[in-house]
Amino acid sequence: MPVRRLPRLRSLLLLLTLVILILPLAGLWFLRLYESALIRQTESELVSQAAVLAGAFKAERRHILAIDPTIAEAPVPERHFAPGNDGNEPAYRLTRHRGLDLALDPVMPPPPDPVPPPTAPTALSQRAGEMLAPVLGETKPITLAALRVVDRSGVIVATTGDDLGRSIAGRDEIDKALVGQPVSVMRWREKQAPQVQGGINRGSLLRVFVALPVIEGDQIVGAVLLSRTPSTLAQAVRGKLPSLIAMTALLVGIGVVLSLLVSRVITRPLGQLVAHAKKIADGEAAASPAIRHPGTLEVAELFSAVAKMADTLDRRANYIRGFAANVSHEFKTPLAGAKGAIELLSDHAATMSESERVHFLTVVASSVDRLELLVRRLVDFARADMMRPVPSAPVALAPILERLAADYRKRGLDVIVMADGVVIDLAAEAVEIVISNLLENSLRYAGPGARVTIEAVRDDAGATVIVTDNGPGISEGNAERIFEPFFTTKRDRGGTGLGLSTVRAIITSAGGSIALINPSPQGAAFRIRLAERR
Repeated sequence: MPVRRLPRLRSLLLLLTLVILILPLAGLWFLRLYESALIRQTESELVSQAAVLAGAFKAERRHILAIDPTIAEAPVPERHFAPGNDGNEPAYRLTRHRGLDLALDPVMPPPPDPVPPPTAPTALSQRAGEMLAPVLGETKPITLAALRVVDRSGVIVATTGDDLGRSIAGRDEIDKALVGQPVSVMRWREKQAPQVQGGINRGSLLRVFVALPVIEGDQIVGAVLLSRTPSTLAQAVRGKLPSLIAMTALLVGIGVVLSLLVSRVITRPLGQLVAHAKKIADGEAAASPAIRHPGTLEVAELFSAVAKMADTLDRRANYIRGFAANVSHEFKTPLAGAKGAIELLSDHAATMSESERVHFLTVVASSVDRLELLVRRLVDFARADMMRPVPSAPVALAPILERLAADYRKRGLDVIVMADGVVIDLAAEAVEIVISNLLENSLRYAGPGARVTIEAVRDDAGATVIVTDNGPGISEGNAERIFEPFFTTKRDRGGTGLGLSTVRAIITSAGGSIALINPSPQGAAFRIRLAERR
C-alpha cells in the first residue's frame, strides 16, 4: 500500500475522539432511552391524576350518600379478600410497578369504540359522575388527557368526550382495574399523528392508558381511565435546542483540543524521529539527537532505541571500513611479493642462476602460503563474528584440552592441563578454535620449550578457564590492542593479528568474556569466563 494513502495519526486520533463523543448520543437515539423516559413521565403524571380523580369520585359518592342514604347501592354478591385476610382489611391493595418501557412492553392495538351498555349505571355512581363532570371539563385543557370514570360494570358515568353512558367493559385495562389491579398500557393511536420534521415520531403514534380501580372499603365501586399522547423526542428536544447545540459544540471542541494535544504529544516527536531516521538512512546523520519533549515513555524509549541503533550502525560502518582497509593492506604485501617474483622469473628466468630461481620461487610459495593463511584466518574470524549462541549439551573440557596439548607437545610446546570434571556450555568445535589459537600464539611468541598451563574451574555461575604461558609477555602499550583485528607484533613470523579477534568473537557470541590478566613482560595470562546458560 502506498505510504501517501495511509491516514495520519492525528486524523485517526481526531476520528477516534469524535466517535467516542458520538457513541452516547447514538445509544440514546437507537435505544430510545429518552423516549422511554418521556413515556414513563406521562404514565407517572396520569397515575397521579387518576389517584386524585378516584379520590374525588369516592368523595362525591360519600357526599351524596350523606344527603340521601336511600340511594345506596346493593353490595357486590361475592366479596373478594386477599389470601389470609380475616375480613378486617381491604381485599384490594394498589401496588406500584416498574413503569412502561418501549424496549420491553408491547404496544397494543387501538382501543375499541364504546358500546351501548347492557344495563344502566347505578344511580349513586351516575349522580357522582354528574358532580365530577365540571371538574373533568376544567381539567382537560390543562392536562391534555382524556378522562373517564366508570361504575363497577364498566359504564361511563363521567367523561371529557362524547361517550357518556356507553360501556367500555371488555377492554383489558378496564377489566383488570374492576378486579382491583392498576394497569398501564401503551396503545397505537386511532389516528396517526402528523410527522415532525427531523424528529422521532414513535411517541406521537401511541397513547399511554392508565386504569385505576376506585375502592370503597372492601368493594370496588368503579374505575378511572386516563389516556394521553406522550411528548415526542423532537418536542422535548426543541425547547432545549440551544443548550444541546452549545453542549454539542463544547464536546466537539473538547474532542478537537484533546486530539490536538495528543497529536502534539505523540505525532510531533514521532515526526522528528521519522525525519532523523530518513537522514540516517541517507547517511546524513550518525546518531539520533536527544529529544527535549518526548511526550510519552514509549516515544522516549523509541528515541533511545533509534539512537542506539544509529550508533551501532555507525560503529559497524567504521569497523567495516577499517576492516576492509586492514584486509587490503594484509593482502597487498604477499600479492606484491608474489607478483614481483613472478615478473622477474618471467623476464629473466633464462639468465638466472639456479639459486636465484629457487629464491624467487620460494618467495612466490611463501606469499601463496601467507595468502592461504590469511584466507583461512578470515574465514574463521567471519564464522566466529557471525556465530550465534545455540543450545548444546554440556561438553567435558578435559578430553579436548588433552588432545590439543598432545598435538602441541609434538611441536615443542609443554602444555599442562588441569580441568578434571569440568564441563562447559560451548560446542567442542568452538572450544578447539579458542584454545588452539591461544596455544598457537604461545608457540609463536614464546617459542618451542615454553610452558603453557591451562586451568579450568566451575562454579554455580559457570566456568572459568585461565591460560598462562612463561613467554616474553605483553607490554602495557600493546595490551589494549591485542584483540583488534590484524594487530600483531610478529608479522614477520607469520602472525595475522586475527587469532585473538577470533577467540573474542567466539566467546562473546556464547555470552562469555575474555580478558588479559596483569599484562607484563613475564608471560601472558588470559582468563575466559563462560556463564552457564539457563
